[in-house]
Amino acid sequence: MSGKRDKGSSSNPWVNQPGPEADDVEPEEQLPPSPWNLEVPPPPSPWGDGGAPGPGPGPATETSSAWGENVGPPSLRRPPPEKKGFRIPPLLIPVGAGLIVVALVAVALVLLSGGGDDKADPTPSTPVGTPTAPKSSYQPPPNAIPVGFGVSIVPVQGWSLFTKETRGKQLATYPPNDNVHARAFLWVRQKQNVTANAYLLGIVEGETEEEVAQLGNVRNLPCPKDVLVECVAIDYTSTAKENGVDVKVQGSVEVYRRKDNVVTALDFRTRVDFAQKAEADAAIMKKSVIDSL
Repeated sequence: MSGKRDKGSSSNPWVNQPGPEADDVEPEEQLPPSPWNLEVPPPPSPWGDGGAPGPGPGPATETSSAWGENVGPPSLRRPPPEKKGFRIPPLLIPVGAGLIVVALVAVALVLLSGGGDDKADPTPSTPVGTPTAPKSSYQPPPNAIPVGFGVSIVPVQGWSLFTKETRGKQLATYPPNDNVHARAFLWVRQKQNVTANAYLLGIVEGETEEEVAQLGNVRNLPCPKDVLVECVAIDYTSTAKENGVDVKVQGSVEVYRRKDNVVTALDFRTRVDFAQKAEADAAIMKKSVIDSL
């Protein structure tokens, strides 16, 4: 090395090199436009022209409308709540139909029977007359005791009228020297407008109400006269108290109803130890009552 610098161009990078003239500078090469700098047009709205931009093509633009060709887009408002009116339970429908059918049948029957004809002549009502007591050829003896409604009873010797009885007539028989404790009685009593069976049951229940009783079956009797329309009877046994002592009793009730609805009952009752004599006497007195019916 000589220590002298070479004349001419130097390759030292730290030394400023004189630049070329301005006219001699070549133009820089233009880069292609960046796709990120391009203006992107907004995508078409799925709601049609003039609508708000949507996320992209949808069924409203690329395919047939999901709501029909002539139907606009669905509203973004919440639909009004469904009105809940009164609903008939399904179970009541057949019941209501059945009631309607019954009502129609009833109306049809009224029309067929002439109920809806206001011009129909009213049928005159025939007044029902009160039944009168039947005429009888029976002539009671002078010692007959009248009961009522033409009925009477003829007492047998040894039987006397129990005067304290005001409903019908009651005859009783007593032991010797005892006018208080009757050994048997036959009570004839009457009622109107009841059945013979109902009257019979009422009497036998009253007779045995405070006793230990065994009732037989109600039986139909052959009515002995044409004027009678219902004839029934019942027998019973019971244990009654007399002065604190048990007394065996037997009895019977016979009831006869006439055509005029007058009901006559023969209520017979006796001590068991006097039954044979009492029943024989009662049979005679019962016949006198039936003869007068």
